[in-house]
Amino acid sequence: MKTGKVDVLLGLQWGDEGKGKIVDVLTPRYDVIARFQGGPNAGHTLEFEGLKYVLRSIPSGIFQGGKVNIIGSGVVLAPDLFMNEAKELEKSGHPLTERLYISKKAHLIMPTHRLLDRAQEAAKGKDLVGTTGKGIGPTYTDKISRNGLRVGDILEDFTEKYAKHKARHMAMLTALGWNNFEDFEATEAEWLKGIAYMRSFKFVDSEHEINRMLKEEKSLLCEGAQGTMLDVDFGSYPFVTSSNTISAGACTGLGVAPNRLGNIYGIMKAYCTRVGSGPFPTELFDETGDKLRDIGHEYGAVTGRERRCGWIDLVQLRYSIMVNGVTELIMMKSDVLDTFAEIKACVAYELPDGSQTTELPYDISKVRPVYKTLKGWQTDMTKFTSEAQFPTEFAAYVDFLETFLETRISIISIGPDRAQTIERK
Repeated sequence: MKTGKVDVLLGLQWGDEGKGKIVDVLTPRYDVIARFQGGPNAGHTLEFEGLKYVLRSIPSGIFQGGKVNIIGSGVVLAPDLFMNEAKELEKSGHPLTERLYISKKAHLIMPTHRLLDRAQEAAKGKDLVGTTGKGIGPTYTDKISRNGLRVGDILEDFTEKYAKHKARHMAMLTALGWNNFEDFEATEAEWLKGIAYMRSFKFVDSEHEINRMLKEEKSLLCEGAQGTMLDVDFGSYPFVTSSNTISAGACTGLGVAPNRLGNIYGIMKAYCTRVGSGPFPTELFDETGDKLRDIGHEYGAVTGRERRCGWIDLVQLRYSIMVNGVTELIMMKSDVLDTFAEIKACVAYELPDGSQTTELPYDISKVRPVYKTLKGWQTDMTKFTSEAQFPTEFAAYVDFLETFLETRISIISIGPDRAQTIERK
């Protein structure tokens, strides 16, 4: 039986790798683009034709006409934030209701979920995770504990269902000693407007919709949010998100069988960043780290928070390639390193007992990076149009990475614009 192909695109580090741009670059090759997990804490930035867009919940294929975009069942959706995001895109001339489908099984982030997020984070004191406060964790908690409110619930007896869930959350907030309800009524009113706005979109059983399209030999690109090291099972727990960000999450978040998966595109930066709390072995606390942040404009697309910056971590990347089954690598922000005389890459971890490992241990909070130093290329690559123009030192850096990671780097980004993308032959 012939069937369409299913490829997956995801981040291999701690998020912010540049997934949005690459989905936009790859979209012309696919019929359907689907988000399989995450919520509006993940901002995918796209730049083209002199304009900049930040997508939070809407798949990054929305800018390509004629493509179907699906918000899958593994996603958690905030109706008010979705409404604001969608209206901004509509103002720029993109007809969303014709292109975007929403899974009935996707869970809704309620206003009280955001309060629970803040209350639970406050209760942790100095051990806080560094959540964005957007209610992602509490929404996934309700999902796992079988207490969630879903998109499909909008279609029948929604007022009663919402009131029941809200009352339960209020009791939980009381138990946590939370008493800050400032602006809650206004937030709730905007949220309910978002619910009404969502009714203009097509709600689908996305698993049936996607598998029907595959029978019609259509091709699907699954878009992940956050990064592999934020996976709830395989990331740097407990400083992780609340969903499976790895390739297996595409199966559970969209209803696609594992044997349908084809290419797994893994996106990495030429260096490394992290937002929020948690271990980060190659983090730099010096002028080099500041330079990476400034040149790379390393500030959260949604939160505006400064990102922690460091050298590329090849131990961590090899681990991510393994758990995802990555078939092709895509390297972003290579141009950020254009002015550095030396580039460092972590090739092993030194453990507390003095021994070294090239495998990611259970606890990475106490490891020390072992670096290999490579010569920088000190060349402005942002105007390059082919790999034939790459300086010798940059070509050597790419070759070193491919050899260590045992995976081909097929696409290299040399700037934020769609056009600043080089596909290697």
